[in-house]
Amino acid sequence: MMTDIHATVDDQLRRSRQRYTLGRRQLVELLADTERPVTIPELLELGARQSQSSLYRNLAVLEQCGAVHRLVSTDDVSRYELAEELSEHHHHVVCRRCGRIEDITLPPELEAAIGTAIGTVRVERGFEVDDHRFDLMGICGDCR
Repeated sequence: MMTDIHATVDDQLRRSRQRYTLGRRQLVELLADTERPVTIPELLELGARQSQSSLYRNLAVLEQCGAVHRLVSTDDVSRYELAEELSEHHHHVVCRRCGRIEDITLPPELEAAIGTAIGTVRVERGFEVDDHRFDLMGICGDCR
């Protein structure tokens, strides 16, 4: 699976006239191994072998080409994850106190209900939906 991810990211970067450097490849691997969106300090803790400034630059390039998604939580800290094209469709739970974001996968019947609601919006409003997000906001177990 990592081979497919690397091939896709390489293609996305080439279309943006960027190179798939070793630093970017390592970032993709670190993000693929996480189970939630992570901050730059967390990437450093996970073993990123780049300076903090290089991480910011490489994440910005990966975000611009569509390989990485940046989320800003209630604490105004950026967290990064692989784009859904490279991982799986999921949603998030977000802690209002600490800003932590966790991935969740909804049951198929709930995803189907969301799909039906999107279809209704498309018909009633003439709005072409190309993506959706479903974030649950609250207080995590650590902050309670």
